Amino acid sequence: MQRHTGTATLEVRGLRASVEGKEILKGIDLVVPQGEVHAIMGPNGSGKSTLANVIMGRPNYTVTAGEVRFKGQDITKLTPDKRAQLGLFLAFQYPTEIAGVSVVNFLRTAYNAVKGEQTSALAFRKRLKEKMTILGVEDDMVRRYVNQGFSGGEKKKNEVLQLAVLEPDIAILDETDSGLDIDSLKAVATGVAQLIGPNLGVLLITHYQRILNYVKPDYVHV
Repeated sequence: MQRHTGTATLEVRGLRASVEGKEILKGIDLVVPQGEVHAIMGPNGSGKSTLANVIMGRPNYTVTAGEVRFKGQDITKLTPDKRAQLGLFLAFQYPTEIAGVSVVNFLRTAYNAVKGEQTSALAFRKRLKEKMTILGVEDDMVRRYVNQGFSGGEKKKNEVLQLAVLEPDIAILDETDSGLDIDSLKAVATGVAQLIGPNLGVLLITHYQRILNYVKPDYVHV
């Protein structure tokens, strides 16, 4: 059954893109409205992660034709930070470690940058605590340095916490289920499922069907 959707829509039209001169995306068309969950499935090397990175505007990916539109605006040439400010979010397949920066400080900095405001430490911690409670995240995790010494499950859970805190309109989850055992998968996928609603559209990229047992897509693209 189709979910009620909001007004923000991600549109990919005739998208062709290359990496280091090699064409990877060869004419992709996709529409993901706010409030819907779309899953993209396929084997490794089929261009799924390239699509995620191109949508988010990461460097080293060259768009050779077509466009990416969000909220009716052509964002093909916007930088990643501008796309994030518009309401796009990318959860990385391989989250980066950041030594010396605690999760709570990282999240507050990211929140202020995306929202364009300076939230007080007290107000932000209250907001963060609400999201942690929803996702079952322990206090100890947000005091640690970002992803440093984290297990695979903790890294992915941290990505889901970022998603909860930033509240984007459209979230791209790039193989969030990769490298997880069944218990970690269930914890991470259940967290994602709790965040899905009319204000969040999700593009879920995976090559495993198991995550779809927890996150129910409206559409599956193969």
